[in-house]
Amino acid sequence: MGIADDAVEIRAQGWRTLAALHGIIDTTLERALQGQHDLSVVEYTVLDALSRQHGWHMRMQQLARAAALSASATTRLVTRLEQRGLLTRILCQDDRRGIYTELTPAGEALLRATRPTHDAALAEALAQAGQIPEVAPLVEALHDLPASDLRGAELQDAATA
Repeated sequence: MGIADDAVEIRAQGWRTLAALHGIIDTTLERALQGQHDLSVVEYTVLDALSRQHGWHMRMQQLARAAALSASATTRLVTRLEQRGLLTRILCQDDRRGIYTELTPAGEALLRATRPTHDAALAEALAQAGQIPEVAPLVEALHDLPASDLRGAELQDAATA
């Protein structure tokens, strides 16, 4: 195997490790959020993304990026959340094709109620993953991220949204 092949294998192994960690986290969060709040991980992600707008709303394509969904999947999800009274759609005054979404008071209340469950499940998933030798270094790297890097990522996400 040549050097180039080694580099490809290292990246592939890194990707498999990241996917394994994501799977552990996603499964744990899904079980906790569905079991206690009848909310999926992606629904929580959408409510959380909207809550971080601090009184502003998001375009549908921004929401799709934040939730890592296709445009059609985002539309279906927004429709379901709107039917539950958790968010609302607003037509853009400047561009009639543009649609914004924002949390309703019921959506904000549900998010506040689910956040402790989410945070506890995330801590549980990371603790579980930290016991797996192949995944433990990635978990340690997450814990070692400085808070300033995390705030910078939030600011960058907001700037590109």
